[in-house]
Amino acid sequence: MNRGGKTLLVLALVAVVGMAFRVSWNALRDVARAVGADSTAATLYPFVVDGLMALALVATLVLTDRADKRFALRVLAAYTVASLVLNYVHGLVPELHGRSVDWGRLADWDPANWMLVLLATSLPVGSIYFGSDLVAKVLHHRPTPPADAEKSDQIDVNRSMPDLVESTPEPPVPLVELPVIEPVAVDLQHPIGEPAESTPVGAVAAESVRPVRATGRVPDAARNARPTRTAEELLNEARSVTADWPDTDLTAERIRKAVRTSAEKARTLRDTLRAERAADREAVDSAA
Repeated sequence: MNRGGKTLLVLALVAVVGMAFRVSWNALRDVARAVGADSTAATLYPFVVDGLMALALVATLVLTDRADKRFALRVLAAYTVASLVLNYVHGLVPELHGRSVDWGRLADWDPANWMLVLLATSLPVGSIYFGSDLVAKVLHHRPTPPADAEKSDQIDVNRSMPDLVESTPEPPVPLVELPVIEPVAVDLQHPIGEPAESTPVGAVAAESVRPVRATGRVPDAARNARPTRTAEELLNEARSVTADWPDTDLTAERIRKAVRTSAEKARTLRDTLRAERAADREAVDSAA
């Protein structure tokens, strides 16, 4: 909708509200006279009730805080119901129109009359209290800029989220000792560009490769606990450890744990020890 259409809509709404106020003003003025107000007070009485309704409506549109907005809506609803009740009583009691009703008499039943008189006389006092509170809330209201509103929403979301569990630091990667590449021997008897006699035609001479040295100190955890053992030393150690073992316990797993070697070497030691024991038993049987 363009600006002209919005302007016409607002003007039409103001006209309708003004005419509705004029209709309600007549009923509230007669009720005010019936409860003892003079002509001036009775003329101003409708502004006290319906005027506070308009003020509460404006405060509802201006305030952004949820509690303040709820308070303004409650005031608007309460005074709307009160104005409706007084207009309804004005329609039920014809004597109010001709000013022939007894002073302070709005209903024939005494309890209902007391409640109506209490309602009509308490509305001005309530207007002072609730109107002052609404005006104070509107004057102290500070609208939140859009950027700050988005930032506050993000902060609320971050606060509502549970604290993240600290991730366990990854274990350090152990340093592995790099193998030393042996340099390739180069035949220096032949001049450069002239192939050796053993080199076939079309073959490319191998380039010499410099040995790669491990930089830095290797930590103690990455070093081998035992020196490298030969196959004979490993076999002798296995014979010594398993000398009093029965044949049922002569397994690769137990041998691997006893001599602290690899599974492949443990299987080789197991087969060798079993073969030696079988040979020893055959020799004893043949001697007997």
